[in-house]
This record gives sequence, structure tokens and C-alpha cells, in this order.
Amino acid sequence: SMLKTLAKKVEQAVEAKSADTAKEALVKAMKAYDKAVSAGVIHRTTASRKISRLSTKVGKAGAA
Repeated sequence: SMLKTLAKKVEQAVEAKSADTAKEALVKAMKAYDKAVSAGVIHRTTASRKISRLSTKVGKAGAA
């Protein structure tokens, strides 16, 4: 549930058009996903896909 919460924070920051907050939240989410993979909680490709999708959203928000 912590991973979902961190992902939601990134998405909320993107919706609020707050680029700096979104980037900070993305870094925290990436660390959490990496730790979850290390602990064997989720598969590495799942984490990679989710990180990729979040970073794409943050990138588009930063460009807009």
C-alpha cells in the first residue's frame, strides 16, 4: 500500500502542475520501488514499468 500511496502523490503533484513537488515525489517513489524489488515484494519488470509510467507523466508535466 505504501507504493500505491507514493504513486498517488506523484500523480497528484502532476495534476496540480507542481513540477518540483512531482520530481521530489518521483525520486521517493523510485527508491521505494527499488527497495520492494530487493525485498522480493514485486517483480523487477513490474517496478520498472511503474517507474517508467510515473516518470513519463512527470516529464510531460514539466514540459507543459
